[in-house]
Order: sequence, then structure tokens, then C-alpha cells
Amino acid sequence: MVDPHRLRVFRAVVQTGSINRAATRLGYTPSAVSQHVSALQRETGLALIEKRGRGIAPTSAGIAVADRAARVLDQLADFDSLADDLRSGRSGTLRITCFSSSNRAWMPAIAATLVREFPDLRLELALTELGGPHAGEPDVELYVAESVRGDRDPSVADGTADGYDIEHLRTEGYVVVVPAAHALAMRGSVSLAELADEPWIDNDHARGPCREIVLSACAEQGFAPRFRIQAPDYTTAIDYVAAGVGVTVLPKLGALGMPDGVVVIPVDDAAARRRIMMRVKRSMRMHPAVQRLTELLRTAALA
Repeated sequence: MVDPHRLRVFRAVVQTGSINRAATRLGYTPSAVSQHVSALQRETGLALIEKRGRGIAPTSAGIAVADRAARVLDQLADFDSLADDLRSGRSGTLRITCFSSSNRAWMPAIAATLVREFPDLRLELALTELGGPHAGEPDVELYVAESVRGDRDPSVADGTADGYDIEHLRTEGYVVVVPAAHALAMRGSVSLAELADEPWIDNDHARGPCREIVLSACAEQGFAPRFRIQAPDYTTAIDYVAAGVGVTVLPKLGALGMPDGVVVIPVDDAAARRRIMMRVKRSMRMHPAVQRLTELLRTAALA
């Protein structure tokens, strides 16, 4: 079994590009660093570094080992943090990434439950639309599958990937929001084709998968939406609808807190559906707060 400490030393060598610089960073002697690297090469049976001029450079195998070592060390750090939290009776920090409609619809109540049940828990929440990833990987992530068709997107099925367990939480349709005086306002449902000549309000400046699902479904009906205005989010787009600017199409979960003067109508196109997925870091599955969070998310998705 490979010694994790030697992985840490080797990673420092690759990052600094030098035995001496790695030794300075780690507080070791250059001889000690060289011994750790040599021992790691023996353990793996791989040539991890090679001489280049007066210095050294990682081999292709060395680059691959250093890259994987980063993931292994991150998981060990997660485990150490979990063990320390459990020994001390703390809940630690829970890092969550989600998209905006799930954040607005589900997370306030879920966060309130978590901080009530785990008083020492610190929540770090990031929105995928803002493009600002956590330092490291999230413990739990909610995301929308890139395709609603299982044969075109492997992520829609439960499974595992890159240290995470993947679970399908919910499949939901889309709705169109129209002014209350609109000719379609009394309909029980509409097709996207019936909206082809309407002025549309775009509602996703990030051009994410939810928008792509709508555009793809419209293309199947032989048209592209005629966007009149770009809104930064669902809430603003709905406000534009209330003002009579046009109509907007969004996932059902995003149609919360409707203002006066608008009507929400289900879209009946089979292609206008999205699948909401949950990724849970495998090394954090046994963390009590993670277990509770995933339970709450499943309950919210079913509701």
C-alpha cells in the first residue's frame, strides 16, 4: 500500500519543480525528500521523475500520479476532518453547490433544519450559475442533467463518478408564464409550438442546461424563440411578464411566488423536462449532517 505521506512529498516536488524547493516548503532536508520519492517509485514500480538538464522533471506517469494524489489527499483530509468533528461532537463545515431555483425553493427550509439540529454546523453555499466553485469540491451538489434523454446523457442514471455517488432526485416539466389577460391564460396546458410567434423573455444569462433543454425542445417543433429581452433570472423575467413585455418559459420549480397579473400554464411537450441530480462525496457519506441533508433533499424533491 502506498504511503500517503510519500504522496504528499512527491506532490510538493511536482508543484515546486525541484527537490530543494520542495524540501524548503516541507521543512525537510533535500536528502529526506529524495528518499521519499525513491521509496514511492519502488512502491509503485514507476519512474516518476527524470533528469532534465541540471534539474528534474516529472515523467508522464509522475504527472498522473501527482494529479491523482491530490484527490487522495483531499479525501484523507475530509476523513480526518470528519473523525475530528465526530470525536469533538462538532458537525464541521458542509459545502453545498446548487442551482438557483433549487436554492430558492428548497434550501431556506433545509438550512433552517440543519442549523437547528446541528448548532455547530457551518454551511458554505455556492450557486452554479455564478461560476464560483468552492475551494475544493463540494460535499453535496445539486445539478441539472445536460439532457433529459437517458441514452444521450450518462449522468441521468444513479451511479458513481470521480469520488461521488450520483442519485436522480426528480424529473419535472416546464411552465410558461403569461400575462393574466393573455389569450392562452385560461388554458390547462400549452405546447411550445403555440408560443412560436410570442415575444419571449430570456431568463438565464448563464446559458445553462435548463435553457438548452428549452431551446432543444423548441427546435424539435421547428422554431427558435424570438427573445425580446434578456432577464438575469427567473424572478426578473416573471416581473417583465407582469409588465406585459412578453412570455417566459422556465422549469416548474422556478415558478414560485408569482406576482399579481400573471398566469402559470404547464407546457405539455415531452422534451421540455429536466432531471435534477444529486452528487454526494463518497468520503462524506457517513457524516451525520450530510446524511440529514440528503434525506431533506429527497423529501423536498418528492414534494
